[in-house]
Amino acid sequence: MATTQSRSLKMLFTGVLLAVMATVAVTSWAHATHGGHHGPMGGPGMFLSGSPEHIDRAVDHMFEGIDITDVQRRQLKDIAKAAAKDVRAQMESGRELRARMRALFTAPTIDEPAVEGLRQQIGRQHEAVSRRMTQAAVDAAKVLTPQQREQLAKRFEARRGHMMRHEQGALPSNVPMA
Repeated sequence: MATTQSRSLKMLFTGVLLAVMATVAVTSWAHATHGGHHGPMGGPGMFLSGSPEHIDRAVDHMFEGIDITDVQRRQLKDIAKAAAKDVRAQMESGRELRARMRALFTAPTIDEPAVEGLRQQIGRQHEAVSRRMTQAAVDAAKVLTPQQREQLAKRFEARRGHMMRHEQGALPSNVPMA
């Protein structure tokens, strides 16, 4: 029993960790986005910037092959849509902050205290996105059973392994992998 609880806690932690990592990717995507184009691989920002129908399809795809009920599916879609709405507003705020930072760095003289203050404000904005995405991950984890969370964590781990192999294959042969 303790081993099952321990494993479930590890899976929940893995899900939350993945959500936090996704948040970092989202903020990076938002930073790299300009003119309506996405970063090099699209990234989580594509999920967050999509229409409610796009989010529905993304949730359906994420849980494909995992036995979830229609009620769970509806709850997960609602959680994702609410998080996307909140994060979109925060990402827009982040774009404004980065524009202000560009203005500070292109001014005739550099106002170091203003740069530092804005840097701190951007950090708080990133923290707000991270907090919201983590809360969405916790809310979603509460909807799923321990077995469903474990299945999802295995899928994420397999995808992570695939991405790692893909990234390593893209490196020149003289670059160490360690």
